[in-house]
Amino acid sequence: MIKRRLEKKVGETLQRSPSVALMGPRQVGKTTIALDIAEHTEAIYLDLENNLDRIKMQDMGTFYAANAEKLIVLDEVQRTPEIFTSLRGIIDKERRRGNKSGLFLFLGSASIDLLQQSGESLAGRIAYLELYGIDALEFTENNKKADLNTLWLRGGFPESLLATSGKDSMDWRRDFIRTYLERDIPQLGPRIPAQTLERFWTMLAHNQSGIVNASQLGRNLEVSSVTINRYIDLMVDLLLVRRLQPWTANLGKRLVRAPKIYVRDSGLVHALLNIVSLNELLGHPVVGGSWEGFVIENILSVTQGWALPYFYRTSGGAEIDLILEFAGNEKWAIEIKRSSAPVLSKGFHSACADIKADKRFVVYSGADRFSLGDSVTAISLAGMMQEILNKIEK
Repeated sequence: MIKRRLEKKVGETLQRSPSVALMGPRQVGKTTIALDIAEHTEAIYLDLENNLDRIKMQDMGTFYAANAEKLIVLDEVQRTPEIFTSLRGIIDKERRRGNKSGLFLFLGSASIDLLQQSGESLAGRIAYLELYGIDALEFTENNKKADLNTLWLRGGFPESLLATSGKDSMDWRRDFIRTYLERDIPQLGPRIPAQTLERFWTMLAHNQSGIVNASQLGRNLEVSSVTINRYIDLMVDLLLVRRLQPWTANLGKRLVRAPKIYVRDSGLVHALLNIVSLNELLGHPVVGGSWEGFVIENILSVTQGWALPYFYRTSGGAEIDLILEFAGNEKWAIEIKRSSAPVLSKGFHSACADIKADKRFVVYSGADRFSLGDSVTAISLAGMMQEILNKIEK
């Protein structure tokens, strides 16, 4: 199994915070990380989708008193948001006793429920971390001969990526999609017909990395643009779709102000579009958008909130695929090219001047690092991710 970088981060965060919320979609590896941490400390694990475990939590005070010396791991905690009120009192009581860290580890697969409920009751008592799929650094660090195209094609969910065959990987992703449509989304969100939601999800995959046009999507599904935005909100909340906001400072220019939309896992994009092989992907119209989304998700997997992500586009054609804005208003402009010999347009240079970019990069499919002139560095995806980690860890 590939060693996950975030496992160390979770352990470190538990040492300084009384509670930690680890969020990510189902099957991304949250429970595996929690159980690995539990092997190195005294812990008790409860799955709140299990009726018996939910019964144990009905009297949280009594349960905690019986397990006060253990790290309590609560999986799928968004199922029982009412427990956060009682947890606040427990944490405050332990703080008064001098026990200020490592009490609870929450695992959740629906960000909005977890954030709202824990934020209302545990402000100042909780730290948040997000678990992405296996990323390019983890994949290549664990196997120096690993082909990044495999990660791109299959996506970062461990069961999909590490499947013994391409067919098994695709079967797993199709089952994942079906489970979300038929069980998870109806339980967590509004009652949307599975067939309608599948069509919508597939439309988003076809439009990977495109600007949101709610009116057009609504016409295709025969629903209103308001309904389309509600569907997008739901998929974003479930950590399945990313809404990338535009950088819209007042520059006196006509800027694109609608967000871009990405299905976050590239393997799910390909499953929704029935793209089985790399050759099929390379010949498909979605190839550029798929690669762009894949690169962006990998990059954001290492920022972990240390940089705000945006894109930039003007009506005149100036464009930056990804802007990372760090503390102190430091901005990195990142262009994404699938080509092994990247060529930049005038629009990228113009956009960098518009936003006053401090650093300029082109992430491409090759492995070498070299200058493209005008302060632009061509860099591999893994190299870009390491560059960001070096910046954060200074």
